[in-house]
Amino acid sequence: MYDFIIKPVSGRYNNTKEIGGVSFVTNTKIESYKSVSNEAEVIATPLSIVTDIRVGDRVTVHHNVFRRFYDIRGKEKNSRSHIKDDLYACSPEQIYLYGDNKSHLDYCFVQPVVNDDDWSSQKEKPLTGILRYGNKTLEEHDVYPGMVVGFTPESEFEFVVGGELLYCMKSKNIALTYGDEGSETKYNPSWTNSG
Repeated sequence: MYDFIIKPVSGRYNNTKEIGGVSFVTNTKIESYKSVSNEAEVIATPLSIVTDIRVGDRVTVHHNVFRRFYDIRGKEKNSRSHIKDDLYACSPEQIYLYGDNKSHLDYCFVQPVVNDDDWSSQKEKPLTGILRYGNKTLEEHDVYPGMVVGFTPESEFEFVVGGELLYCMKSKNIALTYGDEGSETKYNPSWTNSG
């Protein structure tokens, strides 16, 4: 009634890398959120809501949907989203992108930029990035993809989408705009290409 039914696109975990035709496992810990796959295919949509997401669409979901964990006794368990086999229930709030990278609900994605401060040891410019995927709320305030934006501290959580590091946040976390993309260099660390 209220949840999407989804399945992972290429397994629950994204923890292998191919080098020279040999596949290597890059992480064996089930707890690490960076290794959990967040790409899914929609199998069924909720009956209780109207949505632009269709059966067969690819979606980017919260890492806890597919994640496994150890209970208090050390026994490995599925997330509470697991239904059976490779089917999972996913609430609308756990979907961040759908289709051809359209933001879902009030989410948006910002790509970090290289820090141009020669005196700083941080590689990326703090709380600044290029809006990559916006939404209707931001457009109503004349904020569009390609604009350099500032965002509030600790509002972002990282995703790798199409081999690029992006920060997902809500529209309300975009605090200001610096105008259109200019001399900024996108920051994309090498570990994002681990798949």
